[in-house]
Parts: sequence; structure tokens; C-alpha cells
Amino acid sequence: MNITKDTAVTISYKVTDLKGKPLDAGHVAYLHGGYDNIFPKVEAALEGQTTGHAATLELAVDDAFGPRDESLVRTIPKSEFPPGVKVGGQLRGVGNDGQPQVFNVVKIKGPEVHLDGNHPLAGQALRFTCKVTEVRAATQEEIAHRHVHGGHGHHH
Repeated sequence: MNITKDTAVTISYKVTDLKGKPLDAGHVAYLHGGYDNIFPKVEAALEGQTTGHAATLELAVDDAFGPRDESLVRTIPKSEFPPGVKVGGQLRGVGNDGQPQVFNVVKIKGPEVHLDGNHPLAGQALRFTCKVTEVRAATQEEIAHRHVHGGHGHHH
């Protein structure tokens, strides 16, 4: 089966910086066809391909996680910090647009906690290598929900 709109695609992937330093790897299932479940440049490269196809793409900052937004870097008093969360943890808050935002705890320094709402790979150009491991027709429920269910996809 070829990868076209409304197909569920499973890939194994590896992400490195442009010098080859490993940053992430794994498997993911996504709904193909403009549902914003994967980088658009990756989706375009996989259009029409089949199981077994491999691709390596260099993603500019704007094609990956976008530029860093320094307005998403926050410092809060440790006294307002929930107990049990440590450096490397995450807190839910509200972003600049009033929408829910996840903030990563990047540093605890004296009475301050430093948070960053940027994706950890924001501001970086990336090399994305993947291999298609499965292609199938998406279910009507997956299309309605705009993402793949089960396996390496979303679970309700």
C-alpha cells in the first residue's frame, strides 16, 4: 500500500544534529495527509512511498521545532514551586497566547526555579532519518480524531 492521505504510517526514526550527535530515536505512528502529526517536510518526502522506504532529511530550524522563543523562558519563586518536581521535570502552565503550555524545569538556583516552555530541540537544525515499517488504511475513528490509535500512536 502506498502512503497517501488518510493512511496510518509507522516509522522507525533517528534524530541527530547536523554533526551526527544522536538526539532522539524510536518508533512513531502518524496519520498521513496534513494532520500536523509529523514534520511537513518528512510527510512530503514519504508521500507515495511504501513499507521499507528509507529517507534522510536535513530539517532547517523552521522545518523542525522552530526558533527558540525567549518569552517562554520564565523564573518563578521556589515558594510557588509544586513539591516533588525536580530539574528535568515538567509543569503545566499558560503560554503567551493563553493556551496550555508545558514548561521544562531547567534549573533550581537558590530561591528561584528556571522554566523553559520551548521544545528542547527548538532553535536547532536536525537530521531526520526514518524507515517506513507499516502502512495501512486509517480507520474512520482515527480520521475523525486526526491521529493514529494504538501501537505507536495515541491511546484514549
